[in-house]
Amino acid sequence: MEMTNEIEVNASASEVWAAFNDVERIAPCLPGAQLTEIEGEEYRGVVKVKVGPVNAQYKGKATFTERDDEALKVVILAEGRETRGQGNASAEITAVVESLADDRTKLAVTTDLKITGKVAQIGRNLIPDVSAKIMGQFAENLEALLSAPASESAAAAGASGSEGDAAKGDEQKSGVRAVDAPEAEAVDLLEVAAPPAAKKFGPIAGVIAVLWIIRKLFKRKKSKKG
Repeated sequence: MEMTNEIEVNASASEVWAAFNDVERIAPCLPGAQLTEIEGEEYRGVVKVKVGPVNAQYKGKATFTERDDEALKVVILAEGRETRGQGNASAEITAVVESLADDRTKLAVTTDLKITGKVAQIGRNLIPDVSAKIMGQFAENLEALLSAPASESAAAAGASGSEGDAAKGDEQKSGVRAVDAPEAEAVDLLEVAAPPAAKKFGPIAGVIAVLWIIRKLFKRKKSKKG
């Protein structure tokens, strides 16, 4: 599945480009994503999604396969596997930064997504709409990040610097550095895609919810008998 999204941000192209290449800084801007550790040019983390009561967490890694400072273009390969299931997800993400004005920038993102598992079966038709909404939220978060007062940015840099110094010895030994980031909240595909999707998939979601509840009750009864 290939998706193309374009967002505009009130910031200069150089600021957006610098932020987009700083994965540790920009990861919290993406809803549902959490960066957990870094090893060289490999970035590891989790992405949490759900469709109504059905939850899924993908644990995986992302690497830059191409970075063109002149064309302001990056290509990122991301791969993940469900932590509690058989689902897999992989995406080749191409992002191009384009200056529209001194303080206005367009970011074009093309994603070639492959996804399997329960979330794919239930929410595949929602993904294009969800992708657009998530990119919109990402743009808002990125804009807020870039417009933060210099004092806040300096404080954040100082905090990460202190953490980096504390973990420097371990990083030199193992080559892996843990990232102290807040836990991400799962993105509900139905909620993000609403209201249009709610009308279309609401009845299906209701059936899923009932089946999920029955399954939980059945498990409880089974455990009591045991």
